[in-house]
Formats: sequence, C-alpha cells, structure tokens
Amino acid sequence: MKEIISIITSKGQVTIPAEIRNDDEGVVRLRVPRYPTIASLRGAAGRLNKPISWKEIQKIAQEDRFNTKHESK
Repeated sequence: MKEIISIITSKGQVTIPAEIRNDDEGVVRLRVPRYPTIASLRGAAGRLNKPISWKEIQKIAQEDRFNTKHESK
C-alpha cells in the first residue's frame, strides 16, 4: 500500500492531493497519526543541520505567518 502524506490547513481543512482525488481504482483510507506524549513527537518534523536559537525560530515563524497571510490575497 502506498502512503501519501496530506496536510491540515491553518483553517483546519484537510488538503487531499490530486493523486488521491484522481484515483479511479483501489481504496483510500484516511489515518490520523496519534502521538500519546510529547516525547513521541521526537523526529516527526525532521532534523536541523545545526541548532538554532529561540529568537531565530520566532523570526522564521513570523516570516512564515507573514508570507502565508499575504500569499492568500
């Protein structure tokens, strides 16, 4: 079975990739990942090549939010 990852938008909507929407044969199953503890999330987002500071994380988050907000207009 092929696994395709989808995302949940900032509005809480699930984006279903075209590859799934256009599938005429087979079965599509949706599965919500379960993370029982914060520790179980370790590695879920990948790894950084080098550690970054909390201020750098905040700056990146602000830039992403700004870009997302202005791309949709």
